[in-house]
Amino acid sequence: MKLGHTMIRVRDLDRSIEFYSGFLGLHETRRKDLGDAILVFLGDGESDYRIELTFNKDGRDYELGSQFGHLAVHADDLDAVVAQVEAAGWWYRKSPVPGRYIFVKDPDGYDIEILQKR
Repeated sequence: MKLGHTMIRVRDLDRSIEFYSGFLGLHETRRKDLGDAILVFLGDGESDYRIELTFNKDGRDYELGSQFGHLAVHADDLDAVVAQVEAAGWWYRKSPVPGRYIFVKDPDGYDIEILQKR
């Protein structure tokens, strides 16, 4: 497996994009409007790793530490990973689209997204 992306929740999408793009030099690689949220993926142009900025449109606020959403990794064979997770008896949640990704929880309850490598 290799790292895919890390998602953080942001309060002000434009301000956050300016920080990650202007200050850190990352570039927007993809944007997805889900209706109730906007996802913006930023990368460095050298690796496949991305930062996902998630802006929830409902105006909710976050305490420091609650912005972290999940860590994502890519797997060569998601079906084999699912079999391993099921054999271990771990909780997991499947993608609404079969075979795309699953979420598992680490020992502290943090979500880890495992995506089928393209």
